[in-house]
Amino acid sequence: MQWTDRIRQVKILLVTAAVIICAASLIWSHFLVSDLAVEEQTRMEVWAEAMRSLSNADDDADLSLVLKVINGNHTIPVIVLNDDGSVQAYRNLDLRSESEADIDREVRKLASRMKADGRVVRISLDDRAFMEVCYDESVMLKRLASYPYIQLGIVAVFAVVAVFALLSSKRAEQNKVWVGLSKETAHQLGTPISSLMAWTQMLRETYPDDELLPEMDKDVKRLQMIAERFSKIGSLPEPKPENLNEVIAHVTDYIGRRTSNRVTITTRLPEQPIYANLSAPLFEWVVENLCKNAVDAMDGSGAITITAAEEPSRYAVEVSDTGKGIPKGQFSNVFRPGFTTKKRGWGLGLSLAKRIVEEYHKGRIFVKSSEVGKGTTFRIELKKK
Repeated sequence: MQWTDRIRQVKILLVTAAVIICAASLIWSHFLVSDLAVEEQTRMEVWAEAMRSLSNADDDADLSLVLKVINGNHTIPVIVLNDDGSVQAYRNLDLRSESEADIDREVRKLASRMKADGRVVRISLDDRAFMEVCYDESVMLKRLASYPYIQLGIVAVFAVVAVFALLSSKRAEQNKVWVGLSKETAHQLGTPISSLMAWTQMLRETYPDDELLPEMDKDVKRLQMIAERFSKIGSLPEPKPENLNEVIAHVTDYIGRRTSNRVTITTRLPEQPIYANLSAPLFEWVVENLCKNAVDAMDGSGAITITAAEEPSRYAVEVSDTGKGIPKGQFSNVFRPGFTTKKRGWGLGLSLAKRIVEEYHKGRIFVKSSEVGKGTTFRIELKKK
C-alpha cells in the first residue's frame, strides 16, 4: 500500500510540475503579446500622423519621409475613413469580395469591428474635418498569441501518447507476470494432486466404508479445479452457456461449508435459470474471491447476500456484506495490484477478479455502494451476446 501511495505522489508531483510549466509559458507569452501590441499601437499612431501630414501638405513640401512611413506598413491591416464614414484608403486586408460594392461593404464592416475593439486613431485635419485610422492586429501578433496554445496542445498530445504507451507496456509486463505465475502454480500443483488422487484410491480400496473418504475426494477435486483455474490464466477460455444459478449455488455451497456458523450466506436467484456465456471455473473464482473478502471484512461474523438477475442488455451479479465498508475515495483503488487493508495479504485477489471479468468475459466489475461500518456491495455485469 505504501508503494502504491508513493507512485500516486510521484504522479501528482509530475502533473503539478507540468501545470506550473504550462502556466509560466502562457504568462510569458501573454507579456510578449502585450508588448508587441503596444508597439503596434505606437506604430499606428506614427502612421496616422504621417497620413495627416500627407493630407495637409502643400505642393512644395518634401513628402519622402512621410511616404516612406506610410508605405513601410506591410503587416498591420489598416483602414482610413473620412469624417462621413466613407472609405478613403486601406492596406494589408484579406478581402474575399470581388465587386467594388461588395468590397466597400466588407471594408466598412471590418472598420466597424476594429472600432468596436478600440483600435482606432482619430486625426483632426482642421476645425471640422477629421479622419479615422482603424487598424487590426498584424498576422505576426495573431500567430504569436495562438502559438503557446498550439504548442501546449502538441505537448499534451505527445504526453498522452507517452503515458498511454507506458501504461500499455506496464500492463503487458504485468500480464506476463500474471501468466507466468499462474502457469507455474498450476504446474507445481499437478504433482501433489496426482499423488493425493493415488492415495485416496488406495484408501478407498483399504477402507471402502470410511465416511471421510468422500470429503477427501471433494477436496482433491477442489484442488484440481484450482489448478485448472490457474492453467487457464493467459489463454483465452472458451465461454459457453452456463446456468448462472448453478454456478453461484456451487460457490455458496463450498464457502458455506468452510466458514464460521456466525456467517450467513443468502442467495436471491430467479426461479428461471439464467444462461450466460462464461467460463464456469474462472467465474466461480471471482464470486468466491468476493465472498472470502466479505468474510474477512466482517471478521468472521455477519451476513453475505448474493443476488443474480437478468436485465434487458446484461446479466448482473451482486455480492453484499455487512462488513467494515470501504471509503468512497478508495473505490477505484481496491482493484489495483498490491492494494490491501489486511495485515496479511498480497492484494491480488480483486485485481485478478477484475482481469477475469473484463478481459476473459468482456464484462465489468465495480463497487456499487459502500458505507464505512455498514457494508459493501460489489456488482458484476456481463453483456448478453
